Amino acid sequence: MPIVFSAIVPHPPIILPSVGSEKDRSKVEQTINQLKEVSLRMKKLNPEAIIISSPHPDWGVKVPLYFLVSADQEIEEHRTADNSALNIGNSKVLPVLTTSDSPEQHFDWGKKVYSEIKNSNLKIALIASGDLSHSLKPDGPYGFHPDGPSFDDDLIESLKRKDIDNILNLEKKYPMAQECGLRSFCYILGILEESRIGYSPEVLSYDNFFGVGYLVLDFKI
Repeated sequence: MPIVFSAIVPHPPIILPSVGSEKDRSKVEQTINQLKEVSLRMKKLNPEAIIISSPHPDWGVKVPLYFLVSADQEIEEHRTADNSALNIGNSKVLPVLTTSDSPEQHFDWGKKVYSEIKNSNLKIALIASGDLSHSLKPDGPYGFHPDGPSFDDDLIESLKRKDIDNILNLEKKYPMAQECGLRSFCYILGILEESRIGYSPEVLSYDNFFGVGYLVLDFKI
């Protein structure tokens, strides 16, 4: 199997030392520490290629890579000639941006991607970059809505149970959750499910101090 590692990671710029203050970063120290743990786990497996799905082209890629591969340099300078991938250290990184299409569509796209990589000789890591609800607290980005915490709780429990059908329907169940990562997660889940590889989701941390859900999860291939 070419897939050796997979994880869900958040991407708030505030967790970068160059962006967030020391005080702010201390409030989400659990998230930062677990991102470092994910990095250690991934590096032990020495992936040669990293597929990273994200709803955002900038910090959605740069923030995870800062922790995962110590890539806090200007990664745009490391694009390949055809502009389709980034060369970071010893790894080739392929960013995949999600669209406004449905979670189901992203899941299907992920399944199709597996057919393209299943015969690869490269060791591949899969990273789903995205935040959970942005409507968890009155002082959060979108204020508070009951859909926010309900979405986060349902998603996390569904990931633990590997309940794909429920995950694909979360947007319909909680339309006011104001999440940004569901499509990214579904894309990576599509690859994992199509691969028939064994995985056991482990939640390493969940934080919502700033009114946004930050989940760190190791799929434990």
